[in-house]
Amino acid sequence: MKTLFVVLLSVVLLISFSGCCQMPPVQQNFDLNRYLGKWYEIEKLPAYFEKGNCIQANYSLRDDGTIKVLNEEMLDGEMQSIEGTAIVKDSEQPAKLGVSFFFWQPYIPYWVLSTDYDSFALVYTCVDMTFFHAEYAWIFSRSRTLPNSTVESLKEQFTSNGIDISKMSATVQTGCTNEI
Repeated sequence: MKTLFVVLLSVVLLISFSGCCQMPPVQQNFDLNRYLGKWYEIEKLPAYFEKGNCIQANYSLRDDGTIKVLNEEMLDGEMQSIEGTAIVKDSEQPAKLGVSFFFWQPYIPYWVLSTDYDSFALVYTCVDMTFFHAEYAWIFSRSRTLPNSTVESLKEQFTSNGIDISKMSATVQTGCTNEI
């Protein structure tokens, strides 16, 4: 009986600690005000909550100091949107934000790993759970496209931080209206 208990405990511990979230460094001297505005999704790791094309996010500062997050996508020919709230969780690390889209949902990590504010941003989200983790990564741009060489260079930044991007895919940004 003791042997069975030890084996089961070992399996549970092994599963619990397998596949933990990466802890990549975030953008140094992050300037939230420069990050605000519209970003277009160029590529991403699969995200069950994003199924459409022409995906974009718009970040704006609210009077209470929180950040309004407006995510939009074209799905089945119609614009879909969801509004959420982002907060800076630690003023010492302003590139580590938390995002929530429902009042009952805890803030989920939203880490800006790298940005030049004018053309690209790399964002990483990961939440550890008891037996698995949920991991997302995005390449954003201020325009609907980025040169392939830039995308490949940005992907290398994810890889060099231990983030598996083998399932990353391009977001369709063609056939979009100028403003959705």
